[in-house]
Formats: sequence, structure tokens, C-alpha cells
Amino acid sequence: MFSMRMSARGKARDEPEKPFWISYADLMTALMVLFLVVMSVALLAVTKTVTEREREEAQHQQDIEKLLDRFEAVAKQDQFQGITIDRNRKVVDFGTRAQFPFARSTLTIEQQKLLRAFVPAILEQASDELGQRVLKQIVVDGFTDKTGSYLSNLDLSLQRSQRVLCALFAHPQPDERAMSPDELEQVRALFLVGGYSFNAAKDTDEQSRRVEMRLQFLGIRESRQSTTGIPPGNFGTCALRNG
Repeated sequence: MFSMRMSARGKARDEPEKPFWISYADLMTALMVLFLVVMSVALLAVTKTVTEREREEAQHQQDIEKLLDRFEAVAKQDQFQGITIDRNRKVVDFGTRAQFPFARSTLTIEQQKLLRAFVPAILEQASDELGQRVLKQIVVDGFTDKTGSYLSNLDLSLQRSQRVLCALFAHPQPDERAMSPDELEQVRALFLVGGYSFNAAKDTDEQSRRVEMRLQFLGIRESRQSTTGIPPGNFGTCALRNG
């Protein structure tokens, strides 16, 4: 009995002298679990962001392909035979229907009429919500053959691309439908000119003396540059050079 009492009193005295501490192993285990939880949440967030980005990219590419399908449908119309859409280069290729004489930037009446008919047709396809979402601008690129110097040909190639814009804003022939003010505003907002000199020359000189329309597309979540503040109309006239 006495020994039992002493054991109980000794145990009671020992208990306060043993404070509670989390063991080092338990602490590391808890930290590891917390780390794994945090990393899992972070990985899920990153995976979700990447997946959403991939979905947007896939949808954006599908929208571009849809717009190219529309342009191809326009180019296949009988009145536009010879015009093709190069989907790989994103280019409207006019073939023999927009070639120039040697060392000149003149367009025939028929070529001008073709441009004034074709451009409103593609603008119609690009003016809805889909076109507004993906089409950024259309660059009219002029080219030359390899005869002559680089700089003189660069100037000539720019004249050729400018002549296309001049044809669009010129007074139509009596048998043509005049482009509406809204269509002309779209041309001014979307079309740019560029010159390539004899870079990207084709197999023959005749094929090289040409213009192409290069389609540039918006990036994901990118919007067209606003034209707010540009007064409507007042397009002016072209001062034509070298005939």
C-alpha cells in the first residue's frame, strides 16, 4: 500500500515536468502535407490557365479558317476567276488579273473594275462579328521583276500598291456599282500599302510584276485599332505618276 502511494505521488510529480512538444518528424510531415496541398492547388490553377489558353487559340484558328473559307467562296465566283486565296501565306493572289506593264504602275480599266468589284465582296464577308474579331488589316503589296536597281524597283512596287488604292477610290465606270461611303471608310480603316521591290520574285518577269493582298489577323483578345476621331469622307484624289 505504501509503495503504491509513493508510486502515485511520484507519477504526479513527474507529469508536470514533461511539457508537450510536437516531434520533429511530425512537424516535417505536417509541413510536407501543407506543401503538397499548396503545390496541388497551384498546379491545378496553371493547368486550368493553359487549358483555357489552348482552347482560345484553337477557337481563334477556327475563326480564321472560317473567314478564309468565305474569301475563297468569293474568289470562286465566275467574275473573279483567276483570283485565289493562298491559305498558307494568308494572301489574295490575283494571278494574271493584276499584273503590270514593264516599269509602269498603270492598271487597265478592266483591272480597276475588277478591284472595285472584288474588294466590296470581301469587305461584306469581313464586316460581321466574326470578321471584326479576327481580321486586323489588309496590306496591298506591290512587286517588280529583277530588272533595274533595288531602290528604283522599291519605289515602283510602292506605286503599284498605291495604284490599287487609287483605283478603289476612283470614280466608277457607268456600268459599275459605286462603292458606298461605308465601304470606302472600311477600305481606309483596313487597307495599307507596302512595296517589296524584286524580293519574292516569281518564275517569270510577267508574273513578278504584280500586286497581292496580304491578310493580317488579330491576336487572341486583340482588337482592331479604333478609327474614332478620324473625320468621315474627305478621301481626296490620287496624284498619279508614270501614267
